Amino acid sequence: MLIWNLNFFQIMQCVGDFPFFFVQKTDFKGNEPNFVGVGSVEAKVGVNKPELLPKEFSAVIDVAGFLSDGQEKRLAEEIVDLEKDTGFKLRVLAQNYPDTPGLAVRDFWQVDDRTIVFVADPTFGNILNFNVGASVDLDIPRSFWSRLAGKYGNMFYWKEKGEDASIEAAVMAISNCLREPVGVNNCSEVK
Repeated sequence: MLIWNLNFFQIMQCVGDFPFFFVQKTDFKGNEPNFVGVGSVEAKVGVNKPELLPKEFSAVIDVAGFLSDGQEKRLAEEIVDLEKDTGFKLRVLAQNYPDTPGLAVRDFWQVDDRTIVFVADPTFGNILNFNVGASVDLDIPRSFWSRLAGKYGNMFYWKEKGEDASIEAAVMAISNCLREPVGVNNCSEVK
């Protein structure tokens, strides 16, 4: 799987069981970098809690309680229709780290190259994080994910309108994008 936004999945893949990773600090003097030291930053520890998964399959898992039952049902229906129409699998996990099923969603959802795992988690500031399968990456420009997160995932948006509005807007934007014909200008706008 290719991952374009830093989120809890990427952190876990980068650091595994290690609670720290190293950051190299640089200072530019002229055009040459001047390495001034190495520090450490505490990373989030990987989570795998399959007990937080629902008993039956669902494309939307809301362990954080951001969505109403009606919203969850509408999103699940949109995702089923999207998968029938495009063949791409969109999966939504709403969480507040560390209350998350974490890596357990991979097997639960049978994540593959045609899967988009959308993690809504305000813990990291921007509530929208995406794990994008390699086949999805071929059809959707990388810049789409950044624009989507910038439009609907920024803290100003979700604090004003609510986490639920951010999640719903992002799902609809992804659905619109995946339904566009593949070409030079597909997904050039976040709708």
